[in-house]
Amino acid sequence: MSLKINGAETQLDVAPWTTLLDLLRESLQLTGTKKGCDHGQCGACTVLLDGQRINSCLTLAVMKDGASVTTVEGLAQGEALHPVQEAFIEQDAFQCGYCTPGQICSAVGLINEGKAKTPGDIRELMSGNLCRCGAYPNILAAIEQAMGKRQGGAGQ
Repeated sequence: MSLKINGAETQLDVAPWTTLLDLLRESLQLTGTKKGCDHGQCGACTVLLDGQRINSCLTLAVMKDGASVTTVEGLAQGEALHPVQEAFIEQDAFQCGYCTPGQICSAVGLINEGKAKTPGDIRELMSGNLCRCGAYPNILAAIEQAMGKRQGGAGQ
């Protein structure tokens, strides 16, 4: 099968039962994507598939032949971090960091969807990404900051 992973075309031999999460972590050593619950309930495995956020633990890799996958490792442009990555650092939106890659990928997807207009919208649309450390206020602030940067720096 063929996947575009973080911008690079990749040809892969994949067993039919392999999840996208396991392919990324075990075959491609892209360990930023985390295995949390393995049931699609925590969001630690969130990646962008053709620009849409998905739980990679629930996705069979072979069903996504030809798709484009972006992991947290693929968000930066060289040394320049993605605005969401910058905002997470500036807002101290993590503690242990385990959920952070999934939170960041989900936030990028949320911003791309364009549905979040209020802090309540952000909370609701990010509700599939859990943080056991309770960094939610800072995660919200980081997303609001990144949304402001995407809209030309207006309002947080």
